[in-house]
Amino acid sequence: MSREPTTFTTPDLAGRRAVITGASDGMGLRMAVRLAAAGAEVVLPVRNPRKGEAALETIRREVPDATISLRSLDLASLASVAALGDTLVAEDEPIHVLINNAGVMQPPNRQTTADGFELQLGTNYLGHFALVAHLLPLLVAGQARVTSQISIAARSGVINWDDLNWQRTYRAMPAYAQSKTALGLFGLELQRRSEADGWGITSNLSHPGVAPTSLLAARPEIGRTKEGADVRVIRWLSARGILLGTVETAGLPALLAATEPAARPAALYGPAGPGHLGGTPAEQPLFAPLRSAEDAARLWQVSEHLTRTAIPAAR
Repeated sequence: MSREPTTFTTPDLAGRRAVITGASDGMGLRMAVRLAAAGAEVVLPVRNPRKGEAALETIRREVPDATISLRSLDLASLASVAALGDTLVAEDEPIHVLINNAGVMQPPNRQTTADGFELQLGTNYLGHFALVAHLLPLLVAGQARVTSQISIAARSGVINWDDLNWQRTYRAMPAYAQSKTALGLFGLELQRRSEADGWGITSNLSHPGVAPTSLLAARPEIGRTKEGADVRVIRWLSARGILLGTVETAGLPALLAATEPAARPAALYGPAGPGHLGGTPAEQPLFAPLRSAEDAARLWQVSEHLTRTAIPAAR
């Protein structure tokens, strides 16, 4: 069981293999600690080896008997995603839990991935789409729970069908909201297709509310050299327990969605406090932009074309 007293107790995960993206720091790292403490074998695909090694040291310090290892992954490169897929498939170990957690938020100026996609769309969504495609045999073998970490920004997200890559007019927040809305639509369509094709995969969604995670920190590599006033306010409120969550609590909805046996497929989990900004993790209504099955099916087809990655029937 989990070794951290919180509002959610992670169930026993002994004998389960869990893969979590974006776990080299912030709330992803806290989730990895919880998964390891619950007995899971945890695989951390990371872009930065130095940060990955530091994460391993943290986890092993807090969970001395952790079974945990690193793999290389840059979600902004489809070649890197495919390489990780090849590596894990060659290991031939079923995956029981996959948490699509990694992300990038609001580069001030439009940037692109190695494959020419707008950075947020490519990293937050298309990279995870391709990852699931490559790992599908292992997810089916493990009858996996796949949890996709979206954002409260998806409440007002819009898929910019005429300019998915924001080539004509780039706006950082709408582009971010689109990427997380796309990930949510994908997670729900994954559940529909699993049911239709008998994959045995359970797919659901989570969001962390608002907390001072590393996603909001200064990120010189994407052109955000300092924290804005809004981030300083978030840190102040979080430190005083006012409305918002913390780095430790922000990952609890994803953990609940990914590990709780009673967590429902095609459901959204987030903080239950006012405005769903913080508080105890719980199921909540799907955001309106996620409710169109037609949009989800259309996006799936577009994503297969963009990533040159088909997700066939698993049987």
